[in-house]
Amino acid sequence: MRSPVTGIVTLIVLFLVAIVAYSSIFTVQQTEQVLVVRFGRPVDIATDPGLHFKAPFIDTVIPVDKRILDLENPSQEVIASDQKRLVVDAFARYRIKDALRFYQSVGSIQAANLQLSTLLTAALRRVLGEVTLIQVVREEREALMGRIRDQLDKEANSYGIEVVDVRIRRADLPEQNSQAVYQRMKTEREREAAEFRAQGGQKALEIRANADREATVIVAEANSQAEQIRGEGDAERNRLFAEAYGKDPDFFAFYRSMSAYETGLKSSDTRFLLKPDSNFFRYFGNPSGKPAEAQSGKPAEAPAASNTAQAPAPKP
Repeated sequence: MRSPVTGIVTLIVLFLVAIVAYSSIFTVQQTEQVLVVRFGRPVDIATDPGLHFKAPFIDTVIPVDKRILDLENPSQEVIASDQKRLVVDAFARYRIKDALRFYQSVGSIQAANLQLSTLLTAALRRVLGEVTLIQVVREEREALMGRIRDQLDKEANSYGIEVVDVRIRRADLPEQNSQAVYQRMKTEREREAAEFRAQGGQKALEIRANADREATVIVAEANSQAEQIRGEGDAERNRLFAEAYGKDPDFFAFYRSMSAYETGLKSSDTRFLLKPDSNFFRYFGNPSGKPAEAQSGKPAEAPAASNTAQAPAPKP
């Protein structure tokens, strides 16, 4: 019969074996590499994902991220070669390529970020201090970022770090300088706008003056032609009247009397105070327009209906 003490000892042994086995294995993730340290001294580096073994209780595993990491650098004021001050906001991306050297030099990602931030600031000041403001802002920005990356990568190599990329997010003038530049640009644009308005006003006056002069010339020519045509018409009318009078004096007298009736007898407040047997109404009494004694053979005065005196009567 088995003793109870034997069972307890067996359980204790199995438990100790499980503890030793558990402390002898570790797992490496795909996004990391593991540094095995024994009494503070690195003894192995595991880079392949999966299960790995180590000495139980005396070895310690330190995971090191092997993904691309971001470094956010605070804004820095840099003086360009043309003595222009710039506020530069940049960031970098890096990865740990040598876990052993990284552990021996900086030890952690937080310490690495502090060290790289100092190196990045120095590289920014060194590279941007050799070029002008225009080159930083517009002309050579891509090439300058490449130079900064190369210098930072060369200095970070001693820490087991590879710098993948450096980018300048923003490179502007300081706030007070920006306001001064903005005010100067605004003043310049207002001056140009005033100049353009003055030129436009002068051009408008010239166009208006030319238009007025052309209108005056056109109106004068039109009036001249109208007067000429009117004179020719009057001359032609008088010629026709003269011919008509020479051919038939009676018809001419009748026509002039009819014109006088049309002009004088209108639907208005004008009144004529004439005798019924007045010469003005001679065609009302006789279609020929001649008095009775002229029809009997006596000569009569030539009628002049258009010269008949007219007197306006007061309104009723």
